Amino acid sequence: MKHANISLFVPHMGCPHQCSFCNQKTISGSVNTLTPKEVTETLEKAVCDNNDPQNTEIAFFGGSFTAIPREYMVSLLEATKPFIEKGYFSGIRISTRPDAIDSEVLEILKSFNVRSVELGAQSTDEEVLKLNRRGHTRQDIIKASQLIKEKGFSLGLQMMTGLLGDTDEKSLKTCDDIISLKPDTVRIYPTVVLEGTKLGEMYKKGEYAPQNLEDAVNLCSKLLKRFYDNNIKVIRLGLHSGGNVEEGFLSGPYHPAFGELCESRIYLECLRNLLKGFNGQTDVTVFVNPREISKMTGQKGCNKKALSDDGYRITVKGDENLNKYEIKIQ
Repeated sequence: MKHANISLFVPHMGCPHQCSFCNQKTISGSVNTLTPKEVTETLEKAVCDNNDPQNTEIAFFGGSFTAIPREYMVSLLEATKPFIEKGYFSGIRISTRPDAIDSEVLEILKSFNVRSVELGAQSTDEEVLKLNRRGHTRQDIIKASQLIKEKGFSLGLQMMTGLLGDTDEKSLKTCDDIISLKPDTVRIYPTVVLEGTKLGEMYKKGEYAPQNLEDAVNLCSKLLKRFYDNNIKVIRLGLHSGGNVEEGFLSGPYHPAFGELCESRIYLECLRNLLKGFNGQTDVTVFVNPREISKMTGQKGCNKKALSDDGYRITVKGDENLNKYEIKIQ
């Protein structure tokens, strides 16, 4: 069954730093303080629309949930309690900062049936963290991740690519560091330049150049495949479309179907590697899982065109016996 979140945004509250890339109004489309009453009203409406309670979580996103004033945090969690107790939702997911986690706050979260804790790690490179005003260290990420897992929560980690001072090599190292922490889920966000941010100011002055779309797809497809090979689920790749993102966008690799572009790139590179030893044959039939045919073909046929430029005429067919990213040729 497909997992769903009932998303509740706590915009920027609790964040002790203004990170270089962050404008929560643009990302979430919200600046107003979330109230317990609004939590109740949102969940009451969601109950009427929710046909799959066991696969639906309440999710507090948008800020550093465990860094907001403790009384306020508890009031928001209290508003969810009747809905959890009646079985309308399976549990709660929160996102927070690595330096806002300790045993005490995790015990509070557990008492309200929080099951998943996501950390905005963004990078494990100390220089990148400092340049982008994250306000936490690599060690904070490691310590918080280990504690979350020890306390029995599902661990999620978020990383970004293309930050100020970042390189592909540093992002790949962050990927390997995250894999070593064994999270259950990962989100990957290529850095986009938004109005009202430090990076936005630097971009306008020519002091920061974001990744272009091609470079971001190339890197993120490698990250995605590396996580997949290590049995770590990537639950988001790129910013959500809609909201205010397009309105506040200045530059960078934003694309409403970014995840699909990356998956298609994985198939393209895997097939190119297979074709290297294919005895010079140019007419090739490619088999993938039927659910993956569109990704093998590529958006608007881009993979078939790229392979045509390589000198191959490709026919893509389905084979139920093949797994995701698995290819057979003849």
